[in-house]
Amino acid sequence: MFAASLVIAGLAGSVAAQDAVADVVPRTPVLVVDSERLFSDSAFGQQLADRIEQAATEIAAENRRIEAALAEEEQALTDRRPTMTPDEFRAMADAFDEKVTRIRRERDEAAAGLGEDSDAVRRQFLVAVEPVLYGLMQEAGSAVILERRTVFVTREVVDVTDEAIQRIDTQLLQPQDPVAGQGDAPADPADPADPAAPEAAPAETGNAAGGDAPSGE
Repeated sequence: MFAASLVIAGLAGSVAAQDAVADVVPRTPVLVVDSERLFSDSAFGQQLADRIEQAATEIAAENRRIEAALAEEEQALTDRRPTMTPDEFRAMADAFDEKVTRIRRERDEAAAGLGEDSDAVRRQFLVAVEPVLYGLMQEAGSAVILERRTVFVTREVVDVTDEAIQRIDTQLLQPQDPVAGQGDAPADPADPADPAAPEAAPAETGNAAGGDAPSGE
């Protein structure tokens, strides 16, 4: 009788465990997830986003440094104008204009590259979480996972976004290193653990801010 009771208890526990799994991942041919929430609400996604934000902050600080340096150089040139001939001043003003134009182009190119890197990080995130989503498909016996934003009407029970977020963090979240990466340039965006930053506005000062450069007129 005692052995029989243990068998019955074991079976009951197994059924309860199966019911618990079924409550989390329903048996259904179609599952739905919100891919934006997978990135924004998962700690793994936020880990990537935080590093993107850090790189963006570094770019913004560099823009401000360049802006201040150009403003100082412009003021110095203006202060020297009374001691120079018109031709000398015009030559230096033209050189300053060229410098501002070159720096603006470089900052624009850097900003565009950072925007592309940000998009690449999101793509890499989706590639990284694909095995997690595939595991959910197998448990549910599903043939497809649809993007929630493309579905007109769905039952909430087939939306497994919350469960996917939990599993993503369990399987993919990396321990934070408070020292590594400080002061370093953004890494290759092809590595999802070291993404680059999103687009940052270029610095503008002098001509770059839309003001006139020192003129020899």
